[in-house]
Amino acid sequence: MQPLSRQQTILYLAFLVLVWGANWPLSKYALDFTPPLLFAGLRTLIGGLLLVLVALPHAKRIRWKETWPIYLISSVLNIMLYYGLQTVGLLYLPAGLFSAIVFLQPVLLGVLSWLWLGEKMFPLRVIGLLLGFAGVAVISVSGGMGQFSLPGVLLALGSAVCWAFGTVYMKKMSAKADTTWVVALQITIGGIVLLLSGSVSESWAAIDWQPSFILDLLFIAIFVIGLGWLAYFKLVGSGEAAKVGSYTFLIPLVALLISVLFMNESISIKLLAGLVLIVGSILLVNAKSKSQRASGKAAAVRLKERPHP
Repeated sequence: MQPLSRQQTILYLAFLVLVWGANWPLSKYALDFTPPLLFAGLRTLIGGLLLVLVALPHAKRIRWKETWPIYLISSVLNIMLYYGLQTVGLLYLPAGLFSAIVFLQPVLLGVLSWLWLGEKMFPLRVIGLLLGFAGVAVISVSGGMGQFSLPGVLLALGSAVCWAFGTVYMKKMSAKADTTWVVALQITIGGIVLLLSGSVSESWAAIDWQPSFILDLLFIAIFVIGLGWLAYFKLVGSGEAAKVGSYTFLIPLVALLISVLFMNESISIKLLAGLVLIVGSILLVNAKSKSQRASGKAAAVRLKERPHP
């Protein structure tokens, strides 16, 4: 995969954080009009099919016989289990508490990237990942332990683990398959499975096809599911997975800010405290280790000492 420039990376990150942050309040709104599994299937299938249309001019890159296991495994981890466990888990826990547990994913991603991808791990990065998770927890968790549910916690942890393994797997396989086709097919396959599951367990007649719901569904399908996952895996494929993961800590913050602006929620001390923790997390995760700083200084010295013509 061709590396992204600094400007492209910033644009991709800004787009991803904004649309994935908007996804939480938009999905909450949509569930007033539709059963959860049918909604999950509709949004993923529409998003996947749109990406398939985008990828069709490069149909030769699909190489189905050689790469079909990549499409299937990534679909199981990133779509079927990730969204499926979320949908069921939200029946057991409040959305804020559930999302706080799911955003353990960047911490798991940092560890897996170190173990499986050979990315550097040093004390500042460890502290930064833990700090980011603490920031998400401060922002998201509401209420006391009376809301604790073991099935809900296990489902949230399962969702986080699947997302982390799916991301690392995609990074590992990025040289063997075209990114656009992998994202398009994993979303399409996952969407079909989720939609079939919803068709069996839920009623299509329960969907209220209001214009506002249709617009909500299309926005999520196109920008959150289709373009959002594509941007996420382009970022992961172009840089260090742990660094990209650290920026996803901003997503719950954006979700709450959108809720404040459009859903009459109020800004609280915990929101500001969480923001400080998350910003600190991103700075620490993206800081250079002592060895990296030392090698950088050594390279600068060698450059200065090199004789000029």
